[in-house]
Amino acid sequence: MTTTISTHTLEAPGATLTYDVRGTLGDGVPLLLFGSPMGAEGFATLAGHFPDRTVITYDPRGTGRSTRTDGPGEITPDDHAGDLQRLAEALGGGPVDVFASSGGAVNALAWVSRHGEQVRTLVAHEPPLATVLPDQEALTSAIEDMYRTYQREGTGPAMARFMILVSHDGVLPDGYHYPPVDPGQFGLPTEDDGTRDDALLGQNIRGCTGYRPDGEALRTTSTRVVLARGATSGQTMAARAADAVAELTRAELVVFPSNHGGFLGDEYGMPGEPEAFALRLREVLGRA
Repeated sequence: MTTTISTHTLEAPGATLTYDVRGTLGDGVPLLLFGSPMGAEGFATLAGHFPDRTVITYDPRGTGRSTRTDGPGEITPDDHAGDLQRLAEALGGGPVDVFASSGGAVNALAWVSRHGEQVRTLVAHEPPLATVLPDQEALTSAIEDMYRTYQREGTGPAMARFMILVSHDGVLPDGYHYPPVDPGQFGLPTEDDGTRDDALLGQNIRGCTGYRPDGEALRTTSTRVVLARGATSGQTMAARAADAVAELTRAELVVFPSNHGGFLGDEYGMPGEPEAFALRLREVLGRA
């Protein structure tokens, strides 16, 4: 049976959000899949493993089809949380089940801190939160260096720093400095195109990693909160943060197959283990 996919737009202050519905609203509890700044296209494979559920994916503001009218400035997790609240209302008010990864997991934690009644179960996969880690100061400094490099030199040099940082396995030492790196070694542009509106480097990186989750609100929310980390993620920043948020919120911590992109098919040429990942997600959601 072929699943019907319909595309919709939603007006929000300063943005027009675009989202996709696979299946029919009103047919059971919807499953909302999202990241940040990764858009809906990154969740196509994972969504395809849930043909028995109504699945919603969306492009966060400033990403893909979700355009901004408020300028190219930085966006906070609370801004995204407001968008998610509006999206849930557009879907019928909730409750929904949620799988949110990376920056999307940070935004989802901000959302359920204030509107837990809209979410039945949240699976927050590897939220890259520097603020919950013992090396917060070193991480924050490295992220600020990345942001300033983007403003000064453009995408290639800044994204090279991003890739080095997110793949660092273990605690970042005090006084950390990025090693000399040629962006071309990562297949990144070496010329500055002059733009400064990149969704990751220009809009989300500092607000996302610098967000401080409300432990008390997350411990008392009506949402069932589950933290998730990858089996092969080691001690990378986002995986360590999943461990720390689970401890902060006294939430269940679940190990998922693969790594930070374990849910991916071949959307970006870096496939994880989407079939095994979907089976684990189905198992976790089924415990509700």
